[in-house]
Amino acid sequence: MGTIRKGVLFYCMLVSLFASSCAKKCAKYSFASNKLFKACNDLPVLNAFLHWTYDPSSGYFQIAYRQTKITSSSWAAWGINPDATGMVGAQALVAYQKSDGSMRVYTSPVTDYKTTLQEGDLKFPVSDLSATFANNEIIIFANLKIQNTSSLNQVWQNGPVASDNPGGHAISGANIQSSGSLNLLSGEPGASRGGNSKTKQRNIHGVLNAISWGIMMPVGALIARYVKVFKVADPAWFYLHVSCQTTAYIIGLVGWGTGLKLGGESPGIQYSSHRYIGITLFVFGTLQVLALLVRPQKDHKYRLYWNIYHHTTGYMVILLSIINIFKGFDILNPEKKWQRGYVAVIVILSISAAILEVFTWCIVLKRKKAAIVEKTPNVAAKEPMTRNLQRNSSETQ
Repeated sequence: MGTIRKGVLFYCMLVSLFASSCAKKCAKYSFASNKLFKACNDLPVLNAFLHWTYDPSSGYFQIAYRQTKITSSSWAAWGINPDATGMVGAQALVAYQKSDGSMRVYTSPVTDYKTTLQEGDLKFPVSDLSATFANNEIIIFANLKIQNTSSLNQVWQNGPVASDNPGGHAISGANIQSSGSLNLLSGEPGASRGGNSKTKQRNIHGVLNAISWGIMMPVGALIARYVKVFKVADPAWFYLHVSCQTTAYIIGLVGWGTGLKLGGESPGIQYSSHRYIGITLFVFGTLQVLALLVRPQKDHKYRLYWNIYHHTTGYMVILLSIINIFKGFDILNPEKKWQRGYVAVIVILSISAAILEVFTWCIVLKRKKAAIVEKTPNVAAKEPMTRNLQRNSSETQ
């Protein structure tokens, strides 16, 4: 019996520890003003939390939005988008600390991606709006009057403050993931369909381009340069090279198309250098594929110029693809393991290329030396014949 009791006690302790570890962080928070809220949620990004009390019958919605790990030179904002998901159309509450130490808090309707959070009236009444800043945390308090609803689309954000005016927030990583739905009755959060869709498209865009332009294209170049040195691999190396590069181009075409689609759906978010490099890369890649259609024979007088064009364009594609993939990492801001993994792939390909380059030159030089020996007369074998001719000549004389 004692063993059973100990087992039950141990089990209860495990359940208690698991429950406490799964508890929301926001539930343990106590407001300095002793304000109490019926529900709260740990928002998934930007170290943010939302506390609220909601009365469905009256539409009374009292909130406290907390933005933690933030400096005094930053602004924080939380809002509701009554008509769509995402930032455009959001009815926001904005707060930041001014240079004189006082807090500025106001309402701001977000009309487009280029907004600078201008002050304005919202689509619903707002009262008791206030904000505090202490211990690297901004808290926005407000009473809202919203329509009778069980869920809403919320957005939250932060950014820099300069000369007592809010500046543009980052347009990568967590700052483009800070939106979602919220069930006011159950308190359960939900991901924004629009936000999730775009994040998924960005990830697909990145993966497709990293595999095609960033890995398959360099591998195809290695095949063309180093496999063809083996006579037994001719003409198999050529078909391997063409297959690899053509497949890479098709996958890259899909990845490039997703990038264009993302750009068209986000008119206010621009990554100019990434965009222009991507366009240039695609043009060079297309020229490489088209070059296959006009490839002259080996003994053609223009084959040398075609080789120069083909090699130059190919290496430009590889160089631009690697540069743009790292720019993509900066934009997506994924877990470090993905960038480290790609760096490892590039390092392995580079080391392989260096080793194969030395090996290839050894084979080429050996073959040249053998060819010279075959073409050069055997001097040692000719010497006795020369002496015999000289002896016969002297005897005759």
